Amino acid sequence: MQALLAVMFGMAGVMKSTQPKEKLHARLPWVEDFSAGTVRLIGVAELAGALGLILPTATGIAPVLTPLAATGLAVVMVLAALTHARRKEPAAIAFNAVLLLLAALVAWGRFGPYGF
Repeated sequence: MQALLAVMFGMAGVMKSTQPKEKLHARLPWVEDFSAGTVRLIGVAELAGALGLILPTATGIAPVLTPLAATGLAVVMVLAALTHARRKEPAAIAFNAVLLLLAALVAWGRFGPYGF
């Protein structure tokens, strides 16, 4: 599950942090509500979260960062759902909710009974 989340957030993060806002608008209409810098910041946060899901556990270096990354991505999904709710985009909210639940499950598992 961590790998799936990392791939999804990694691809989204690379896309948002490297492509111009105008090009993103065709696939992600919500970008019109934010500045180009904010969209890039969201992309960098998603990319950092994706790396945080995999690297600490894989390397054994500071594995406490994995559940923290999952928690951070869950917060990003709450904020994304709020944005989509404001824009009246229920399908996007449902997608955000699924990613939120998966990220929360990873955080719970790594903080809780299957912790480092």
